[in-house]
Amino acid sequence: MSAVPKRKLTATEYLAIERRADSKSEFFDGEMFAVAGASRFHNFVNENLSTELGAKLKGGRCRTLSRDQRVRIERTGLYCYPDLIIVCGTPEYADEDPDALINPRVIFEVMSESTERYDRTTKLRHYQQLPSVMDYVLVSHDEPVCERFSRLPDGNWTVTSFVGLESTLVLTSVPVELPLADIFDGVDFPDPMPR
Repeated sequence: MSAVPKRKLTATEYLAIERRADSKSEFFDGEMFAVAGASRFHNFVNENLSTELGAKLKGGRCRTLSRDQRVRIERTGLYCYPDLIIVCGTPEYADEDPDALINPRVIFEVMSESTERYDRTTKLRHYQQLPSVMDYVLVSHDEPVCERFSRLPDGNWTVTSFVGLESTLVLTSVPVELPLADIFDGVDFPDPMPR
């Protein structure tokens, strides 16, 4: 006896469901994936990022958008909800979805134990397909560490790690420096494992 294959959704069907839904789902290759609720740690860090970046960008041509902003990666077909976005200039939206941003400059993902692998591999590859994305920042879930993936002029990518509360995250595409002490303000990290 064989399993009946699940019918794949079209992007139009996904968007119709998503607009009526009480919760958010990402979409790729005909399938919807529920976005899980966030932990206390995740919320602290995301709010710290939003507050600090919003203040630093205020009055300029760039602004932050929250984790409720849907992003469409046209080259791959992924619809997703990054934790935080910086968009510069005029925001642009997908023709088929006027709520899906297509030109983020910087994307932040606050990782959890369950999303870390996805954020560092699959999502990274999708975000690299957006020509507007210049920096992708991963924020650790268990220690004060941020990793910045930056697009080089030749199209290749480089990664820089910022480690410890004394460090300062520096973005390459937006004139922002953000102390890790501010990003992780109010966060209690688990005790490190003995070596």
